[in-house]
Amino acid sequence: MVQLEIERAERIVTEFPIYIENKLWNTLSNRMYYAVFHATTALLIANGLHAGTHQGVYALLSMHFIKTGKMSQDEGRLFSRLATMRERGDYNCYIDATEEELMPMIEPMNAYIAHIKELVNRS
Repeated sequence: MVQLEIERAERIVTEFPIYIENKLWNTLSNRMYYAVFHATTALLIANGLHAGTHQGVYALLSMHFIKTGKMSQDEGRLFSRLATMRERGDYNCYIDATEEELMPMIEPMNAYIAHIKELVNRS
């Protein structure tokens, strides 16, 4: 299950050029969030943790990895910011994600997933 979640995260990232080329910023924000969500879920599973909700995933990430120093505060903020942007893009018809918001977040998101993979490999 852990590997399936990691593979899902990686597969989602391969879709990004399509969304960028077509300027599908809300879709990109959604997929960026789900890439970190699936990677984080893999980390939780690898450590014997289970969350039943998206908020639960963030709560367990914070409790077991951010607050313990295994992951940085910046990584926690990235997860939280992507979750907020995904919700905004999915449910708010009046506010759209922008290229200026998202493009600077791609590299930190890739680093987040790479860090998760390192932590999973140590589990």
